[in-house]
Amino acid sequence: MKPMKKHPPASRNRTTENAPPSSAPQRRSPAERVNHFAAHLRREEKSAETVQKYTRYARAFAEFTDGAAITRDVAVAWKQSVTERYTASGANGMIAAVNSFLGFLGLGALKISALKIQRRTFLPKEKELDRPETDKLIKAAEREGRSAVALAIRVMLATGARVSELQYITVEAAKDGRAEIRLKGKTRELFLQPKLCRMLLARAESMGVSSGRIFVTRTGRAIDRHRIWREMKALGVKAGVLASRVFPHNLRRLFARTFFAKFPNLAALADVLGHSDVNTTRIYTAETAEAHRLRLESLPLLL
Repeated sequence: MKPMKKHPPASRNRTTENAPPSSAPQRRSPAERVNHFAAHLRREEKSAETVQKYTRYARAFAEFTDGAAITRDVAVAWKQSVTERYTASGANGMIAAVNSFLGFLGLGALKISALKIQRRTFLPKEKELDRPETDKLIKAAEREGRSAVALAIRVMLATGARVSELQYITVEAAKDGRAEIRLKGKTRELFLQPKLCRMLLARAESMGVSSGRIFVTRTGRAIDRHRIWREMKALGVKAGVLASRVFPHNLRRLFARTFFAKFPNLAALADVLGHSDVNTTRIYTAETAEAHRLRLESLPLLL
């Protein structure tokens, strides 16, 4: 009796799409590598902002290599070039993106270390945005007829929401007093104060919006985060607020500092902001340079 012919294991019949990473990405052209990397990030459900940023830095890295083989020396040379031209925090953002790109290419062994930055105990003066300046921005927006931006500033200031999270502020959320935020693979609830809910519902009524998103254009599309950023910058000029202080994320930082001054509980603040790590939250609670100076001057150490 002839022995039965053995068939190859099913695992050998896997398609290329489901196969584990191999050296294949390295054989593509630099442009193809970046495009496949972007597609990979989208499959990983990274936010649109992360995909855009990581793709941009990966493309810059690919241009730096100029088609040459990626080696440890090349990666270190690229790191040196960006640390000479950008701030430490900016360079670290690029390094994180390129390390992700190297991992995608199967070159994880070539990943480069980030720059070590000592955490600041206070905000630099040129970055401090205070409540009076925020009021100036809101009043300037209302004078210019930019009611949507004025309301967006109020929402971010009162809740600590990211500008990208405004899309989750809906008519239903305003009626319920809470919004469900789904971002970066995480879900959390954002509580809305009664006064803020009334403002949101009034805005929705004026726009003829009975359900769904409140921050939309006249054509019904979600307001682009870059548009809010640009309008805030323009309002800063009209309100006489230093440009380096005027950007949406500074409203989130101001919320965090105000919350922590009233309720000094890092874990609670981390939950409100949607942080997985309280060490990230610590960055948001840095006091102003003036408060730091007064604290030092109160120490009875100088004779």
